[in-house]
Amino acid sequence: MKKILIILLVAFIIIQFFPIDKTNPPVNPGMDFLKIKKTQPEIAKLIRTSCYDCHSNETKYPWYSSIAPSSWFLKNHIDEGRKNLNFSTFAMYEPERQAHKLQECIEMIEKEEMPLESYIVGHQDAKLTPEQRKQLIQYFKKVKAETERSMVF
Repeated sequence: MKKILIILLVAFIIIQFFPIDKTNPPVNPGMDFLKIKKTQPEIAKLIRTSCYDCHSNETKYPWYSSIAPSSWFLKNHIDEGRKNLNFSTFAMYEPERQAHKLQECIEMIEKEEMPLESYIVGHQDAKLTPEQRKQLIQYFKKVKAETERSMVF
């Protein structure tokens, strides 16, 4: 038993020499969702607090992002989040893709799949109340409808 604990300790120490890259890609405000959609401050704050760490180039890495293997899990989660939806590059999406991403936002919030429970554990301020969920859903529906109207012309 003692040998196993020593091996685990040594392995834990060794993996600390393989840190994640915490460099955020550059942010161009002119491409950011909140800016291009002229989001009102109250809604913008909800989106920033509950979505932007994983779905933008403005990730704020918590203390545990310096400790492997949790850092590896976190980095993978952020990379996947940005790949699926990146609010920092939203203006680069074609209007059809924007509308699709907004529909996905609506569905994920309605099903209470976002923000993830694993994220809320370390970020209690990201937990959405039923009223906040309703506000976000209404907002995303409104922006989606506006985006779809702009595609017609």
